Amino acid sequence: MNKKFVFYLLGRIAQTIGILLLLPAAVASYYQEIDQFWAFTAVAVGSLMAGTAIAYVCKTKNNVIYAKEGFAIVALSWISMSLVGALPFVISGEIPSYVDAFFETVSGFTTTGASILENVELLSRSMLFWRSFTHWVGGMGVLVFIMAIVNNISDRSIHIMRAEMPGPVVGKLVPRAKDTAKILYLIYIVMTVLEAILLFAGGMPIFDSVVHSFGTAGTGGFGIVSTSVGGYSSYCQYVIGIFMLLFGVNFNLYYLLLLGKLKNIFKSTELWAYLGIVAASVCAITINLMSMYESFAESFKHSFFQVSSVMTTTGFSTADFNLWPDFSKTVLLLLMFVGGCAGSTAGGLKVSRVVILYKMILAEIRRLLHPRSVNSVRFEGKTVEQQTLASVATYFAVYVICAAAIFLVISFEPFGFETNFSAMTATFNNIGPGFGRVGAAGSFADYSDFSTIVLSISMLLGRLEIFPLIIALSPATWKKSR
Repeated sequence: MNKKFVFYLLGRIAQTIGILLLLPAAVASYYQEIDQFWAFTAVAVGSLMAGTAIAYVCKTKNNVIYAKEGFAIVALSWISMSLVGALPFVISGEIPSYVDAFFETVSGFTTTGASILENVELLSRSMLFWRSFTHWVGGMGVLVFIMAIVNNISDRSIHIMRAEMPGPVVGKLVPRAKDTAKILYLIYIVMTVLEAILLFAGGMPIFDSVVHSFGTAGTGGFGIVSTSVGGYSSYCQYVIGIFMLLFGVNFNLYYLLLLGKLKNIFKSTELWAYLGIVAASVCAITINLMSMYESFAESFKHSFFQVSSVMTTTGFSTADFNLWPDFSKTVLLLLMFVGGCAGSTAGGLKVSRVVILYKMILAEIRRLLHPRSVNSVRFEGKTVEQQTLASVATYFAVYVICAAAIFLVISFEPFGFETNFSAMTATFNNIGPGFGRVGAAGSFADYSDFSTIVLSISMLLGRLEIFPLIIALSPATWKKSR
């Protein structure tokens, strides 16, 4: 374990968070929110000083990292930035409980959107900005950002990308991982700015346009009013709905689009499966909601938006889907487990894994029927390696075990099966709202401190796809030094 370089990067992360905290401090200054300004400034300065000291002490010429270091760096970075990011809420007094503030911050960075706040309108503008900004920072991954700007990271930093970027396989767009990180962030920034411009052009105030673009880009879903997106125009709802779908697509396809390789995009199995699931779900829910709304257009609008929001694990809402018919709620619950595409900012199992698991089942059925036949699994026009198949199957098994364990622990809370099961589902898959007391019109405020911590861990496990957190916290990881 290259411990020095691991802690060197953690120092750089602390420096980065310190710099990022200056943005909400500037917002607080603009809106003359004095308490909030000093809270952000104090934490920013403290984080910068601590990060600079750690980076200086741990600076090393040995910048080679392997998978073990990559997992440890990612997991510890996400934990540390959540611990630091929660401090402004507590210091300003806007969220007095540190456990609740930690939950809110983890929810932000993991792009979950679950909240302990029962009346979000009471927050200051700068705190609303910080909540949504954590979505944007966590969406692409703060480590990917660090890779793009830090010079002395070896090209083995692809291990960091593989640990932080969701999906069964992460590869380079270009030969150097550092250049891949730059390309990903450039696409991410351009899409965010474009959405903000379109929302502002549709009559949404500039502050609202920016924070909703942050929430959409990170597929996070923190709203700034209790009605989420429901109070805005249909135009704005459609813009957000479309961009949620776009941010749920594998970012590699956008790079191919820039290169003009349209044939490669149209051949993407994952993309067609993703769009097919969305289209089928929208049609089914639209028909099911016809009796609830006055027109087909309104039924379609709510159906499209909520499917887009849940499928991409964003969590915005235009209506309280907790009141929808059981069939529609069941469809949404299933979509919570599927999630978006690999290499996107969305959570869930990922469409690629679902497709591969489905093809593995078909291959096994064919093998049982025709034992002598060759039954390889093909995905994206290529035969999937046995190592990848084993990885997908293992991840699914561990995913089920973790989901069951989290649900078992929080089932001691007296909120009933629907609320507790959807709370686990919504946090573990980084969705945000669930059903029952944690629905679109509710919150996670009633959970005990212990369950709040468990659900915070659930969000981290879901965002980092389980293994980085387990490996980083395992004593065996830290036993030997190279």
